[in-house]
Amino acid sequence: MTDETASTHAPRTTVSMLTLSSFVVGSMVGAGVFSLPGTFAAQTGVFGSLVAWLVAGAGMFLLALVFQRLAQRRPELDAGVYSYARAGFGRYAGFLSAFGYWASACAGNVLYWVLIMSTVGAVVPALGDGDTPVAVAVSSVALWVFFLLVRRGAREAAAVNRIVSVAKVLPIAVFVFLCLFAFDPAVFAANLSGDASMPMFEQVRGTLLLTVFAFIGIEGASAYSRHARRRRDIGRATVLGYLSVLAIFVSVTIVSFGILPRDEIAALPQPSVAGVLEAVVGPWGAVFVGIALIVAVLGAYLSWTLMAAEILLGAARDGDLPPVFARTNAHDVPVGALTMSTLLVQALLVVVLFAAHAFDVALNLTSALALIPYFLTAGFGLRSAWADRRDGPRAASRIAVVVAALATGYTAFLLYAAGGEYVLLAMLILVPGTILFAIARRRAGARVFALQEWVLFALALAGAVAAVVMLTTGAITL
Repeated sequence: MTDETASTHAPRTTVSMLTLSSFVVGSMVGAGVFSLPGTFAAQTGVFGSLVAWLVAGAGMFLLALVFQRLAQRRPELDAGVYSYARAGFGRYAGFLSAFGYWASACAGNVLYWVLIMSTVGAVVPALGDGDTPVAVAVSSVALWVFFLLVRRGAREAAAVNRIVSVAKVLPIAVFVFLCLFAFDPAVFAANLSGDASMPMFEQVRGTLLLTVFAFIGIEGASAYSRHARRRRDIGRATVLGYLSVLAIFVSVTIVSFGILPRDEIAALPQPSVAGVLEAVVGPWGAVFVGIALIVAVLGAYLSWTLMAAEILLGAARDGDLPPVFARTNAHDVPVGALTMSTLLVQALLVVVLFAAHAFDVALNLTSALALIPYFLTAGFGLRSAWADRRDGPRAASRIAVVVAALATGYTAFLLYAAGGEYVLLAMLILVPGTILFAIARRRAGARVFALQEWVLFALALAGAVAAVVMLTTGAITL
């Protein structure tokens, strides 16, 4: 067997349920958790934050249950959001899910490098806000170091990810403990309500994009499911990882309201967790958070890199992407997909040098791109639950249908909350990528689109054209 091949053999490396859970935790506990206090305080108070996390937590828990059920009922679908969208809505929908997820991962990874360089820039001025030539050069070197690490194999990368997941959760636990120790009930009581002039719905809606970004990665176990030691571990790892992360997010948000007045928290520079801890223990708290942030972001970057490559591998093996994406090396790593992902991140890092508001736009675009695969997965979960409603106990079947229906409605609402402009910008990325889909289909001697897929492509194309028009007229600004 050659070193690099497009083989379809079973994976040579398997991982445990705890390792799968670490991918879920590793991909979700990244940059977002360190900005929670300031972002929530700018929109609402304690009550609004609790409502926001109740809504986001319940919705994402429903989505986690959908992933769990699909892992149990459809074990042959081992490429996560891509395979679910493809099975439910056809090849082109599967491609859109895979390519959108991949683009979301790459855009998110660029954010991580910018944030790391910006954090270090506090003590190394040459790095600035993460967008200077020096910062891009350092990020580029680190990018290819991670490429070499992941290329060595799933087991080695998984071992690093387990260590990093623990290393980044511990500082957050220390933050929560120290804040509880210094917790002031009077300050907390004064922060119970948000802006009285703003309806509660608008306060909660203002936090939703951040919760979406924070929860991206919930599919981590399913994306990496071909390496699972036991199929039942996939669903369990998803739920375990989700519950662990939700507890972290809620704790970090709420305890901060007992340290500083809401308006002061809202005015803190990001990462706002650093300012809160500095108010508790002094200047070393900000340094401590800076180090923890770098570890957390590197861990999230590793998880995202692994998941993005696995998604492209599945699409290529099914003939929905060119064969280059299906190449694996002797360590069973999808090196073709990994290389393409790294090259895209490298290109986007160069673009950072010329972008005025790249960080904010990329964050929102990352969320919008990820929501499309989530919506398609929830829709397939609903379709699957409805088809299976006559199998097994009637009550359990009805519950599965209700859960999937609510998850579908929730992800549709999140697409609305993300803002139409970012959905249109997502189409501007997905439509050109369709060229790869067409190449793969022509190579296989098959039609590019079925009849219903032409309709889907026409809708996506209309969205891309609308995005171009709105960009040129100034209706959408970057």
